[in-house]
Formats: sequence, C-alpha cells, structure tokens
Amino acid sequence: MDGRVWRYILEKRESEGALHFSLLDPDPLQMTTEEAARLAALAEKAGTDAIMIGGSTIFGLIDESVKAINDAVDIPTILFPGNITGVSEYADAMFFMSLLNSTNPYWIVGAQSLAAARVKMAGIETIPMAYLMIAPGKTAAWVGDAKPFPRDKPRLVLMYALAAELMGFRLVYLEAGSGAEGGGVPPEIISTVAKYAEIPIITGGGFNDEKSVVRAVDAGASIVVQGTFVERSLPEDGGEALSRIVRALKKAGAKRV
Repeated sequence: MDGRVWRYILEKRESEGALHFSLLDPDPLQMTTEEAARLAALAEKAGTDAIMIGGSTIFGLIDESVKAINDAVDIPTILFPGNITGVSEYADAMFFMSLLNSTNPYWIVGAQSLAAARVKMAGIETIPMAYLMIAPGKTAAWVGDAKPFPRDKPRLVLMYALAAELMGFRLVYLEAGSGAEGGGVPPEIISTVAKYAEIPIITGGGFNDEKSVVRAVDAGASIVVQGTFVERSLPEDGGEALSRIVRALKKAGAKRV
C-alpha cells in the first residue's frame, strides 16, 4: 500500500512537473538542533517541497533533530540515512536505499538488513530507492566504497537504473556528491536515464545555482535536491536565493504538465 509521503510525491510530480527537496545534515559537530529546525523552516518558506534529513557521516542519534524539524515544518520530513545511525522513528518517511554501485556488500544490502527490523517495528513509511554515485562522488562515494560512474558514460548509469527499475525500486537517485563542482550530475546522464527508465529520477550534489537546477529538470529529473547550497545560503539571506531557484524549478517543471 502506498504511504502518505509517496502519494504526496506522485501527486506533486503530476500537478507541478518537478519537486525541490532541501537536505539537512543534523550532525552535532556541524549544526545544532535549533539551527537545523530554523533552516528547515526557512527552506519551507522559500518553497521547498520536503526536508530530507541525513548525510554520509552521522555522529550520534538524530531523534532530537528530527523531532525539532518536524515541529518546525508542515511539509514531509524524509530520512536519507548514510548508515544505520541515520534511522529515526520520528520522520514522516524514509528512503530505504541501496548504493548499487558500491564495491562493498554492506552498502548494497548489509546496512539495510541490520536496520530492517527496527524500521519495520517503528512503522516508518519506506520508499525503496536505488542510489547511484556519479563522479566525483565526494564523501558519500568514499564512505560507501562506491565505484563512481564516469561523467561521460551515461549508458553505464542507464544499465544500473534499468536494473533498479526491474528489481522494484520506486526511485533512482543520481548523486554527484555533496558540494561537488561542475553543476551537478551531467544533463546527458539524466536525460539518458529519463528516456528509458520509467521510475522517477532524483538528483543531487553540486546543484548550486538556478541554471544547474533548471537544466536538471529540463533533462528529465523529477526531484532536485540541494543540501550544501541550502545550508550555506539560508543563514546569509533568509531564503531569497533558494526561493528564486524553487520558482525557476517550478516554471521548468510546469512545461511537463
């Protein structure tokens, strides 16, 4: 049975063409609980469609941050766990993801198996998602023992995306790595996957301006994620730059409707 958050994503995609997600990494070494909640509220005000919570390096439990973010926003909160420490029963949903181009079985199915009983017992809505690392991959690729796809080899990415579709994943996430330079995942990769794969595409990592975000949507992405940009820009301007980007994304997405 489809959960509330998954229906929300599909309905938004159908009515608006594309969605914007803001990613917050509530790592206590970098961000206080109060700051995470404040940034989430600013992102919602700027028009983002959901708050993803997680990262590649989570120190300690994140329950407190997830609770605070949930209290601060009305839009869905979705766990984006980098490991079993990134699971919290207080989020609205969770991307139950597998890093398919990892060289280590732990990141393909091991961590998921260790977390599965807790997730099931907690009743968290899960959204199965294939996670594919594109060069450079940055911290996520290093932590996940990934073999990042070359940026000029879209067919390699397509092969894995189609395998993900046939294995029953509901989404495929094309990730260049947090803070990656070069304007995110190349549009040629996104458009190649979008042309042949039927499951929605999420993409993130290096989308730091309006042009790169719109380019991703025009290429076929259903969801564009911004994390580093959100965490850096919101404290500086209160969401003005993010608001412009979200409006541009929605305009590009409306072309599909």
